[in-house]
Amino acid sequence: MELVVEMTTYQDLISQKAALEKQAAALTEQIEAARREEHAAVVAKIKALMNEHGITLADLGRGKSAAKPSKSPKANGTVGRKVAAKYRNTATGDTWSGRGLQPNWLKAALASGRKIEDFAI
Repeated sequence: MELVVEMTTYQDLISQKAALEKQAAALTEQIEAARREEHAAVVAKIKALMNEHGITLADLGRGKSAAKPSKSPKANGTVGRKVAAKYRNTATGDTWSGRGLQPNWLKAALASGRKIEDFAI
């Protein structure tokens, strides 16, 4: 009995790859089409339920009337706002608002025994 082994050529493999890529592209398009159809059906169902029950976008917190003021400092404009200085180094004129880390000049003065009230403006 004779054993016959067929070798697949490079060109055969390239052909198979191209056919599989074409099939994959067709499947991807079918998936996208099914997703679009399902999306449209869900949107239609939601709209029908909203109409049936008299629900508006505002009821869902999505309309203009449902807008709430933001608690974010960036949204309400407090970020980056300058604050008046509360402490001044009379020797150099440097100031500090009392917010954030203490500047080095104030730390050094406090470490040497001076009081923060000595620098109040």
